[in-house]
Amino acid sequence: MKIENTKAQMRKGVLEYCILSVLRDEDAYVAEILDTLKDAKLLVVEGTIYPLLTRLKNAGLLNYRWEESTSGPPRKYYGLTETGKIFLRELTGTWEELQTAVNIVTTQKKKNHE
Repeated sequence: MKIENTKAQMRKGVLEYCILSVLRDEDAYVAEILDTLKDAKLLVVEGTIYPLLTRLKNAGLLNYRWEESTSGPPRKYYGLTETGKIFLRELTGTWEELQTAVNIVTTQKKKNHE
C-alpha cells in the first residue's frame, strides 16, 4: 500500500468542503480558488477542480457569472447558492464532529485489556 495514494484519498474526501468554504464569504474565480487551496497545502490541479466545480454547480450548490477582466479574457466567478450555504453549514457541523472523533481516537492511549 502506497502512502501517497492514501494521502490523496484523504485530500479528495475534504476537497468539496474546502471549495465551498473558500466561497463562503465571496465569489471567486478558479485561479483564486486554486491559490487558496495550494496556500493551505491542498495539492490541487486545474484538471481536478473543474469537474468538481461542475458537479457542485449541477447539484445546485454553486452558481457562476462571467466578469470582464482587465488582464485577459472574461473570468468565470463561482459563488454559493442559498442551498449551497445551507449545505456548507451542515458540512461544517459534520466536519467538527468528525474532527473531534478522529482526535479522540488518534490521541487516545491504548486501554489495557485484562
